[in-house]
Amino acid sequence: MTYLKDNYEGWLMYHSVGLFPDHETVVGAALADYNRQWCRRESPRWDYGLQARDKMLGLWSQLIHGDPANAFASENVTEAFGRFVSALGPARLRGRKVLIAADCFPSLHFLLSGLAERIGFDLVTVPLAPEVSYVTDDAFLAHWDDQVGLAIITWVTSTTSKRADLARLVEHGRTRDSLIAVDITQGAGVLEFDVSEPCVDFVASTALKWLCGAPGTGLAYIAPHLLDDSLTPLFQGWFSQPDPFNWDITRFSLAAEARRFDNGTPSFLPFIASTPGLEWLLAQAPGSVRAHNLTLSHRLIEIVDSVGFELVSPRADDQRGGSVMARVPQDLEADPVVRELREHGFEVDSRGRTIRFSPGPLTTAAALDRLKPVLQKISD
Repeated sequence: MTYLKDNYEGWLMYHSVGLFPDHETVVGAALADYNRQWCRRESPRWDYGLQARDKMLGLWSQLIHGDPANAFASENVTEAFGRFVSALGPARLRGRKVLIAADCFPSLHFLLSGLAERIGFDLVTVPLAPEVSYVTDDAFLAHWDDQVGLAIITWVTSTTSKRADLARLVEHGRTRDSLIAVDITQGAGVLEFDVSEPCVDFVASTALKWLCGAPGTGLAYIAPHLLDDSLTPLFQGWFSQPDPFNWDITRFSLAAEARRFDNGTPSFLPFIASTPGLEWLLAQAPGSVRAHNLTLSHRLIEIVDSVGFELVSPRADDQRGGSVMARVPQDLEADPVVRELREHGFEVDSRGRTIRFSPGPLTTAAALDRLKPVLQKISD
């Protein structure tokens, strides 16, 4: 059956790729406008591109309640964290610990493993306890001692949608004189986030997933109290300067604001492709995207329970992000389940034996009503 494939009612992939109403048409128009501007013989193409990029950073700042002067662009979350951690460098991190949970997005762990020896910090990874699907806040706090110079918190995990209690974690970290960075990728756009409540030092996300953007659009925020002369990015270039159009190589200096984390010629196209999704999101009534997500998430939890899948996401709404993730029974493999669901118009994916369901703006209750008998048949 293909009746769901054309209208995306069964789109359950917001943990990976977000879509919004009329997505293809609206993004296509934005890209066509870019093409017209860039290819015209007489065009202020650079002004156009820079303004488009700044617009996206402004929308991102609005979403997280931050100042655009403290926002910078990157290609992805890993690159954003790499710029931040390398700028902290030995002066702030040598001889101290960098703390992260084992269920972080693996790319961040790969990054930190490579930087640890170069910068001189001890990478401490909080392990998963036996028979536990995610690193608990208690376990994370048990490893957070006075030697932690930087704690990297995954706000919502990509493997279970476990949501960290940021207020509790940040309060603990402030008593340890630790810097606190947060990966908000899996929560931004479906959960409310404010960089000052609680106050954190660094935040990064991609425009993919709940923000309904395109790959190549990394977004980051750095707290203003860190933007002093000691925070020197490892990579610098003409766009790191107060005046990017200074060509005198004897007069280089870093911009006072977060734009010091830029380097060479900036990228425009991913930001232009990502702006419509974030515009759409910010135009919705406050809390409406989450309310829709919660209604469908409750239904998904009922469904996975009824067909004998093991829920690995927290049941409590305040401990869970926007996804419902469930492990298939021992007599099933996840990949064939994913393929079967796709044949019935439901887009999901898997991590190991875990199926990831993430209902968003295009997902409908009617589609979930059709999901239960499909899963029941697969389980029987």
